[in-house]
Amino acid sequence: MTSTELDQLVARVGDQILARLGVITSGDRGAVLPAGDGGRGTVETPAVTRFDPAVARLIDHTLLRPEATRDDIAGLCSEARQYQFASVCVNPYWVSFAVAELAGSPVKVCTVAGFPLGAAMTEVKVAEAEAALRAGAREIDMVINVGALRSGDYDRVKQDIRAVVEVCHRSGAILKTILETCCLDDHQKAVACAIAKMAGADFVKTSTGFAAGGATEQDVALMRKVVGPEMGVKAAGGIRTLEDFRRMVAAGANRIGSSASVAILRASAG
Repeated sequence: MTSTELDQLVARVGDQILARLGVITSGDRGAVLPAGDGGRGTVETPAVTRFDPAVARLIDHTLLRPEATRDDIAGLCSEARQYQFASVCVNPYWVSFAVAELAGSPVKVCTVAGFPLGAAMTEVKVAEAEAALRAGAREIDMVINVGALRSGDYDRVKQDIRAVVEVCHRSGAILKTILETCCLDDHQKAVACAIAKMAGADFVKTSTGFAAGGATEQDVALMRKVVGPEMGVKAAGGIRTLEDFRRMVAAGANRIGSSASVAILRASAG
């Protein structure tokens, strides 16, 4: 069976099932149902004609929701190309597509490894990073082994980070280590930052955006104090306004991860 034949079969079966459930009838395929939060491709966002490019250059334009579609990722890349964000941050499956969408643009493609729990084996994180780098990713955001850190197994945490650092640096890419700060006390956050620095990571990052809490000024300030000026600090999780952006930068962040990037830029034009 060819891929075209498979697509046709799936379409027929899908229509039959939905018709039986009373959702649609055969022939209603052209109807557009209301989009939920993941429906980036069905909602037109007015273009921002004036904005602060210095703000854009600090933002990783992010879409990591599992339900994101090809159209959603295309829209993300189109916005990133238009506003010259530092990167787009997408799930690994979309890396090669995002690379193609951003060809000829200075916007980098960032992806994640060990995401969102950090509990994958080191070999798995390495394999994820290697595959993403082959596909064209230039930045990897890896979740540290949070459970190992909380257990005091610091050498294991360092080895985990170091293995992915080596893969990234061999390809000329950078590694950001996600601490998931809402799961850690201040001592654990400081230890995690120190370990990431010793392991050679390029950034420490607050959060995945999928846990109970996101970035706070206090955490960003603590992370900056521990790593000093030599490393980057990325704030992510819950940053949705220009005021949020400014507070994180003032606390010491030099990269911001946000899915509300265009709204932040729109506010910067005011």
